[in-house]
Parts: sequence; C-alpha cells; structure tokens
Amino acid sequence: MRKRNLAGFLSVVIFSAIAANAQDTSNKERIQSASTTTTDKGADTPVQNVKPATDDPNYVIGPQDEISINVWREPDISSSLPVRPDGKISLPLLNDVQASGLTPTQLGTEIATRLKKFIEDPKVTIIVTKVNSQRIYLVGEVNHAGAFPLVPNMTVLEAISSAGGCTIFAKQSKIYILRVENGKEVRLRFNYKEVLSGQKMSQNILLKPGDTVVVP
Repeated sequence: MRKRNLAGFLSVVIFSAIAANAQDTSNKERIQSASTTTTDKGADTPVQNVKPATDDPNYVIGPQDEISINVWREPDISSSLPVRPDGKISLPLLNDVQASGLTPTQLGTEIATRLKKFIEDPKVTIIVTKVNSQRIYLVGEVNHAGAFPLVPNMTVLEAISSAGGCTIFAKQSKIYILRVENGKEVRLRFNYKEVLSGQKMSQNILLKPGDTVVVP
C-alpha cells in the first residue's frame, strides 16, 4: 500500500515539474517575442537594410524616383514608394506631399514639420533607393540604344559603354551631344577615337539630365 502511495506521490511531483517547466518556457517565449516586437518598433533605422542609389546630399528628387521614408518609432508611417509623375507621394496622416524638386534632407524636414500635428518630435530619414527621373539618351550606332539612368559623374565615354559601345558602322569621330541650355539646343562635339587614345580629354564631359548622345 505504501509503495502504491509513494509511486502516486512521485508521479504527481514529476507531472508538476514538467508542467512548471513548460509554463516557464512559454513565458520566456512570450517575453522574447514582446521584446523583439518592441525593438523593431523602436528601432532608429528601418528593419530592412536600405541601400542608397546616390550619396549626393544635394541630389534633387524627381518623378519616378523611388525613396525610402523612415519615421523613427512609427513603422505604420514608414514606407518605400515611388514618386508619382506629378511629383508627389502619399503618406498616412499627411495625404499628398510634394517630393519632386526637393533634396532628401528638405523632404525629410517637410514631412517632419507636417507630422508635428500628430506626433511629438518626429524624426524622419529619407533615402533615394532608385534614380529613375534623371535620364540620358543614346541613339544611332550603339549596340543598345535607348534611355539610361544618369548616375553621378557619368561621362560621355561611360554612357557609350553603358549602351554596349559603338557598332562597327559608327562614325566615331563625329559623335556629338545634344543639350538644351537656356532654352536653346546646342551640340557638343565628341571624338571617340581621340578620347580613347588619351587626347583632348576635355571632350569627355559630365553629362546632364536630358542629354542625348548621338552616334552617327
């Protein structure tokens, strides 16, 4: 009889220990989950790493550029989105915000100022993730004619390289750049052979948005 009572007592102790251990594990998991959620919400940077498309602090945002907006401790407002053709973006609480024509810093300041009506001391970070508004064009005897993103400090030679180089039919000494200056179209000469040989490197100018490189 005593053996049966002892066995029953031991069974109850073991069962209680297992239940207590399971409860402790469950509590730890809930605490860890809550901690992770709080950390993500309170993070000073977006949960996902965002790579900037340009490091130029004076870069002016344009239509169709893609930007990442991070509002500290406000994940519901933070988002990544493209700038619409009308130059605006839409954000919760703020509706439409003009983005085109502003630098990332200026846009961040504008959004922060408007958010002060709803959030105390908002901190906003803007990162340009894709540059789609600033383009150049290559036409004529290049292997891949068309529109190309204008990356910072892109030269004529780099642009031609981006288009796959000249075809065997190209008149490499008669290439020119069409550019609009003060409302007038101008032609800037570029001799591909001379630049490749290191002569008259001043022809290898930095391109501007809207430039068209013509390879006859």
